[in-house]
Amino acid sequence: MTHPLFQKHKATLDAALEAIRTRGYWSPYPEAPSPKIYGETAKEDGERAMQARIGKRFALDQPGISGWLATERSPYGVTLDIHYPECDTEALLAAARSAQSAWQRVGAAGRVGICLEMLDRINRRSFEIAQAVMLTTGQGWMMAFQAGGPHAQDRGLEAVAYAWDEMSRIPSESIWEKPQGKNPPLKMQKQFEIVGRGVALVIGCGTFPTWNTYPGLFAALATGNPVIVKPHPNAVLPAAITVEIAREVLQEQGLDPNLVSLAVFENPARTRALATDPRVRSIDFTGSNVFGQWLMDNARQAQVYAELAGVNHVVIESTDRYKGMLRNLAFTLSLYAGQMCTTTQAIIVPADGIETDQGHKSFDDVAADLATALETFLADTNVATAVLGAIQSEATLARIEEAHTLGRVVLASKRIDHPDFPSAEVRTPVLLACDAADESLYMEERFGPIAFVVKTADAAAAIALAERLGSERGALTAGIYSTRDEVVQAMTEASWHAGVALSINLTSGVFVNQSGAFSDYHGTGMNPAANAAYSDSAFVANRFRVIQRRRHID
Repeated sequence: MTHPLFQKHKATLDAALEAIRTRGYWSPYPEAPSPKIYGETAKEDGERAMQARIGKRFALDQPGISGWLATERSPYGVTLDIHYPECDTEALLAAARSAQSAWQRVGAAGRVGICLEMLDRINRRSFEIAQAVMLTTGQGWMMAFQAGGPHAQDRGLEAVAYAWDEMSRIPSESIWEKPQGKNPPLKMQKQFEIVGRGVALVIGCGTFPTWNTYPGLFAALATGNPVIVKPHPNAVLPAAITVEIAREVLQEQGLDPNLVSLAVFENPARTRALATDPRVRSIDFTGSNVFGQWLMDNARQAQVYAELAGVNHVVIESTDRYKGMLRNLAFTLSLYAGQMCTTTQAIIVPADGIETDQGHKSFDDVAADLATALETFLADTNVATAVLGAIQSEATLARIEEAHTLGRVVLASKRIDHPDFPSAEVRTPVLLACDAADESLYMEERFGPIAFVVKTADAAAAIALAERLGSERGALTAGIYSTRDEVVQAMTEASWHAGVALSINLTSGVFVNQSGAFSDYHGTGMNPAANAAYSDSAFVANRFRVIQRRRHID
């Protein structure tokens, strides 16, 4: 009999399957934080739930608790002081392995149904999770709600849909009959079991603790694997709430909640030891090149799905909507103060300038006009603080200061006082200009609100540089502005060679650093910025194996 939760959520699953095949706009989780959708008191309830966490222990009844850790520092200056259980690694691994057999017996449809129920419960608590995301990452409220809530849930559902799509291709059994001429045929019954590969480790990042965690978490769970979530030390709460919800659903279904657990450590060596344990068979990681490369070099027993650093870029050759282009780029550079893995860093412009609907613009004109667009966009303090959010880490603040010594400063970064959070470090983008030959300045990721307008010999050189950036340094996003079909085609081919998603002539309400589930592939796995994509078949198919058994029948 089909699992009741699979039946309950089948319509959502079917719609998700159709969405990943057609790639149009679709989402079951509304991105508008409307009381008409989520309930009249949803926002207040979420705020109260968040406040109730502060200064308390986050109780998770996990095995091997040896102490309690509080590791988070809010970029908004809010004292969190939330203590999480520190658990013995061996206890977590043993419990995860022990829980896997019952999860296996639930079957693919049952696992998918339970995962969909988890996502449904998570969606109902979107306001609480948004508060947690905002206060731990520094995102503005609206971004924290959308990216930390419904958009992250979309990515989790997308992974479940791909997992079901792959698993449902495999029959549970077949009758094999081979003719033997005059003799009776050989007949066998063959049964096929989808089996998870083993413990999955999901290592979260400090800036997008749900959006970058849910794909791996739900891809691993749906395909039969227990999961240990290791959040970034400064963004534990959103992951902890997620784990809490998952464990509640598992318990309600009569399953061992230790199938999903939270690992909070102070010592990075414990993370390395966990990642290289032979029982860990897959690792999802978002973060620095240094640790990502370490995982790929040392966690050889596991399949590593890594999203790393890159140098995202835009080529400007010409435009027939100059003001629209500048407004679009200004928003792109300002959103969450550039603390996104998709934010543009290098804006590549020919030395002779560009043709526009407002006449010819020199290289210096483009740089100066972009600076003016940024100042205009961020002139209103309420708009600026809502869009920029707060700087998440001290390292990013240091990079902003250092950036003023790099290249020619076209627009200096400045601090903005937040009307609601006086201690928040709100910073506007710094815009620099340099020559293409100054590769040491712009050909490495400088995470944060730091961008370079890079001067190249001509449009062909600009496109060649864009291809090099993607191929050698990695990139998740690229853009082209041009009114000439041959230039767009050349940049398109460069994006194929570099394996980078390309946006063409964005001038309205879609931005190069935005990625929509069910339609946009986030990452390609073809360049150094990521070895996998959110989501595609490759992201899920290697997380399980098919184990068969066969027997003779008369």
